[in-house]
Amino acid sequence: MELHKKTCEPCQGGVPALKELEWKPLLKMLKNWEVVGNHHLEKAWSFSDFESALNFVNQAGAICEEAGHHADFELGWGRAKVMIWTHKIDGLTEADFILAAKIDQL
Repeated sequence: MELHKKTCEPCQGGVPALKELEWKPLLKMLKNWEVVGNHHLEKAWSFSDFESALNFVNQAGAICEEAGHHADFELGWGRAKVMIWTHKIDGLTEADFILAAKIDQL
């Protein structure tokens, strides 16, 4: 099943973070995301102005809220960056890749 069609299952903690061998196949299913420090997913977008970047962040934030899984955002004039990891375990889970795929649908 395509990642964006899956449902994020909120992590309650107590599970190990994905190891590189586990997250690499998931990363291949995403568009231009990277894993930084074996810790989090990250992707940056460019926009023609601040309002477009803000609209993107607001739409991505709504996806996060609906999923109950929240990304970190950096917003500036003509740019937005999204960073995703599972805060309860301070690492990556499948839910992080699902959320990234959903954001890519914008």
